[in-house]
Formats: sequence, C-alpha cells, structure tokens
Amino acid sequence: MTKTNRSVERSMDILETVSDLGVCTLGFLAQQTALPKPTVLRICKTLVDRRWLSQSKNDKRYRIGPRFPRMETTPGLIDALVESGSTAIVELSAATGLGVDLAASIGEGRLEIVDTTRQFALHGIFPDCVGYRPSPFRSALGCVFLAALDTETRVRCTARLAATLTGSDRAAAMEFPRKVDDIRTKGFAVREKGYWGRAVDYGGVPTAISVAVRSGDKTVGAISLVWLAEQYETGTIVEKYLHRLQKTAQVIGAQLAAEHPQLLLPSM
Repeated sequence: MTKTNRSVERSMDILETVSDLGVCTLGFLAQQTALPKPTVLRICKTLVDRRWLSQSKNDKRYRIGPRFPRMETTPGLIDALVESGSTAIVELSAATGLGVDLAASIGEGRLEIVDTTRQFALHGIFPDCVGYRPSPFRSALGCVFLAALDTETRVRCTARLAATLTGSDRAAAMEFPRKVDDIRTKGFAVREKGYWGRAVDYGGVPTAISVAVRSGDKTVGAISLVWLAEQYETGTIVEKYLHRLQKTAQVIGAQLAAEHPQLLLPSM
C-alpha cells in the first residue's frame, strides 16, 4: 500500500480550515488541526509564499489567498483587494495613529470589511470587525460606496436594500437620496451618530470617515479612518487626514488595476 504524504495532508487540513471558517489566527489553526504551532507556522509560511493563503500585516491572521485554486479563472475581488491594500492601510494607520478599515463590494450595493488595522491597545476600539457587513445607509463605508455608484445602479440597489429594513435603518434609507449630493461634493461620508453606538464586547464608541475605492471605472470598495468619538471631532480628522485617506484609496485602486485587471472587465 502506498503511503500518503503527511506534509501534504497537513497543508490541506489547514487550507480546508481557513476556507471553511474564514479568517483564522495561528493559535486557532493549531487547535483545529491538532498540530503544534511551529508546524502550522511553517506550513502557513509556505502557503503564504505560494499565495494560497494571505496574511494580514496588522493582526497576522490568515485567509484564503488570491492564488488558491478556484472554480473561476480569476482571483476573487476580496482576496485581490486585501492583497493590494494590506501595506497601504498599515502605512495610513501608522501615519495618522488611527484605525483603518478596508471594505470590499460583495454585490447589490453591500460591503464587507475585509481587513483592518484596529488594535485595542492603540486605538481603544473593538477590533474584531473583519467579516462585518456595515449598514449601507448609516455607516461611513456603506454611504460613501453607494454614493460613488452610477445613478442607475445606486437607485436600484437603494430600493432593494431599503425594502427589507425597519426602524432606524429604514429611516436612514429614506433619507439617503438627500445625502448623496453632499457626499459626492465633499468626497467622503461620516458614520451616523449612534450607529454601532455601543462598545460591542469591549472598547469605546467609534466614529469614522470613509472614501470610496475606485479601480479603473469600477467602485470596488471603501476605506475608513476609525477613532474613538470622545477623542477627536470629525472636522479635526477631516482637516488633518482626509487627503491622506483619499490618497491611500487611490493607491489601492491603482495597484488593484495593475495586478488584477481581469477583475475590472465589464460583467457579461
């Protein structure tokens, strides 16, 4: 009987765990696969080098990378955006001293936060936001993304999203068409006061400003500066750091277009 290769089996166990469960820490992977941390670290290093996994530069967590074999022939937008934006958001966070969230389009006007530089020790806010889908009408990320879409797409997505909402979310959706021109003129959106207005599990109440990430002719996501609402007025952050935020969005969009032009082709 031919023996199986244990290294390959272990690599596949790790890939299957990340694929099934999403973003994973080294410790979590070791626990799930019953492998020693040094073994997991060595395998993950190889997989990251091969780009079958990607690793956040901020919190060192792993996710499926852009070269992982898939049914489609091109890497997914989320993987590509994380790859293109990981260095840029760390540099922006270091330059401003604030948390940075990067969100990718998941279709029909919705976004998902796919990477962040938030650290509780540095920023005092809840950091575990990767995978969170912010409100299209109350979050800075959601509002600026919708506002950046072409009119036909925005109207269609807004109507579909608003149809299932109630309470504060529905009220914000009804108000959104009147906010669009202001967002587009200013070039950024602000988180609605009271949205996500509790310290989730720990940390203070955050606020944020956000700009859209465009690549080629497509709006592919959005990026936010996030900070404790009690620390700074929004106007102060806008005056000091809006230009840096906009520049970072441009850098990410340009890198995505250069490295993954196939993602920007018109949908058939």
